Amino acid sequence: MEKSELAKMNRRVKTLQKQLDTVGPVMRGSVVIIGTRNKQPYFSLNKNKKTCLIYLGKEKEDTARQYSQNYKKLLEIVEEMTILNMTLLKENACP
Repeated sequence: MEKSELAKMNRRVKTLQKQLDTVGPVMRGSVVIIGTRNKQPYFSLNKNKKTCLIYLGKEKEDTARQYSQNYKKLLEIVEEMTILNMTLLKENACP
């Protein structure tokens, strides 16, 4: 692999590391709406093969959604960094 490509990959990894600082609070799980007549927002998390629900109410729903979206963004960054770092490690070009 060319040195310019490796340098570009290293720069991308550094950019992704900076993005990690901006992600904010994270929570694994999702906001679900439960109820047939009186629909209520809950935060749902599957932990140790059990589903845990936390009642949110309208005032906490947006915050919980943002935390969940932040978690998904974090995973996307980590996945891209993993692919880049595996290539750099294979080429002995890690910083």
